Amino acid sequence: MCEAHAFILKDGEEEMFLESVDLVKLEGDEINLISIFGEQKTLKARLKLYDNTNQKIVFEPF
Repeated sequence: MCEAHAFILKDGEEEMFLESVDLVKLEGDEINLISIFGEQKTLKARLKLYDNTNQKIVFEPF
């Protein structure tokens, strides 16, 4: 599978936020993530990095 994993930066370190992200929806100042398993998480952050080669999405909180 090719789904990326979402990470959030905390104290300069990447912390796993959600595995196997299938959908990323921007809604105002919130980002909604949905995994292939149907798990949903929301965060207030900005996109810091999308790395398709390493299947990684990194967000930086406001």
